Amino acid sequence: MEVILKQDVEHLGYANDLVKVREGYARNFLLPRGLAVSATESEKKQLAETMKQRAHKEAKIKAEAEKMANGLADKTLKIGAKAGEKGKIFGSVNTIQIADAIRALGFEVDRKNIKLKGEAIKSLGKYEAEVAFHRDVIKTIPFEVVEE
Repeated sequence: MEVILKQDVEHLGYANDLVKVREGYARNFLLPRGLAVSATESEKKQLAETMKQRAHKEAKIKAEAEKMANGLADKTLKIGAKAGEKGKIFGSVNTIQIADAIRALGFEVDRKNIKLKGEAIKSLGKYEAEVAFHRDVIKTIPFEVVEE
């Protein structure tokens, strides 16, 4: 069954994508929650018109995202954490703290668009995180956890 996604669905696609899914998944999950609509001929025509109108706006947004990613690429984030002996920190560093550090540099990124590489960060050191500025602009950002 073909459906048109109304919003981003993780591991499936982005808003306004035409995707093929199993009928049960569409009827029992996507359609009742308002995440997608059935891909009828009229819906496909409406999608084509919408995509045509959004093409120019999307190019501008993507260029802005690339500019932001390039501006952030040459900077190293420093995240302060309280640490005990042997460099072990109390708690762990999460995406909220990384988003706050990026915001402090003057860039606006939603914490949901940040994914930590590897397991939870529970010690001082250098790490990397993947930041999705746009669905086509995903950048790996290095950051360092330092003692406060």
